[in-house]
Amino acid sequence: MRFIGNKENLVARIYQVIESKGIKGNSFFDFFAGTASVGKYFKKLDYKVYSSDLMYFSYVLQRAYIENNQEITFNKLLNKLKLRSNSLFSVPLELVVEFLNNIPQKEGFIYNNYTPEGSSDLEIPRMYFSNENGKIIDAIREQIENWKIENLISENEYYVLLACLIETVPFYANIAGVYAAFHKKWDIRATKKLQLRPIEIVINTKQNKAYNENSVTLISQIEADIIYLDPPYNQRQYAPNYHLLETIAQYDNPEIKGVAGLRSYANQKSKFCNSITALQELAIIAENAKYSNLILSYNTEGIMPKSEILNILGKFGEVELVEFDYLRFKSNSNGESKTKKFVQEQLYILKKHDN
Repeated sequence: MRFIGNKENLVARIYQVIESKGIKGNSFFDFFAGTASVGKYFKKLDYKVYSSDLMYFSYVLQRAYIENNQEITFNKLLNKLKLRSNSLFSVPLELVVEFLNNIPQKEGFIYNNYTPEGSSDLEIPRMYFSNENGKIIDAIREQIENWKIENLISENEYYVLLACLIETVPFYANIAGVYAAFHKKWDIRATKKLQLRPIEIVINTKQNKAYNENSVTLISQIEADIIYLDPPYNQRQYAPNYHLLETIAQYDNPEIKGVAGLRSYANQKSKFCNSITALQELAIIAENAKYSNLILSYNTEGIMPKSEILNILGKFGEVELVEFDYLRFKSNSNGESKTKKFVQEQLYILKKHDN
């Protein structure tokens, strides 16, 4: 998924660093879960994974990738729909996804507010999705919700299907990378008909847990060998950048405003988007969380100064900094940054003092 700070392409490198430093364990707390890519990686390594995020769409992904720990059968639904595999290789999730790709389109909240036809009454009609794809998103989202209400799918099956939709939508969105604005002309990807895609089901031997909370409120409840922090790096809050994924996930018909059709995010603001409160939060986590090793993933463009980070973490144990270059996330390539293709990833590794 296109997501600022997504570590999907970096997590293997991060794990190599962890291994090289002799850090071992059985439990892992993904403090700012985002797309759940880091938690998913460590789940595959058979860690007991805890994960949390303020964004509900992130919680959907966490429930599907992290907390769900079994094959999805859709027994009730498949019996109701009388769906049977025509292939030895089809799995239940693929059958349901294929069914959803062929249901009638509907004019719902997404079509009415985020397509040019549905929002034609506005001074600047919104061009987040084509008219057809807006209807497809509404139809799929409403059908998943109806199946849940009718008790035809389990909670795990519900979140897996929502995750399929959340993972699919960015491939058809008419955006540069985030949803704070839409293109005024159609990106070629946005003109293609949306086809729902099945997600990967990850299973390990542990009982993993996902949360939709401010992780700071969880530090007294969760004890992990490794706590991994990947907070926002700058002053831009994540919630307005991903408001549409949040609305599709919640599908709560929110009040929206402005050219971009933003929903309220008053309760989803991160203190890491302010240099002063970010350092204060980091100190609270480092001092009070229950862990053996804390890893802070940051970069050289972050609003917390390197010296301040090292000073804070150094109060609670032995701290080391590992840095390496990586390719910049494209939607952040504005202004002077356009000339810089790479930024430097910073891994602050804190081995906590024994109490």
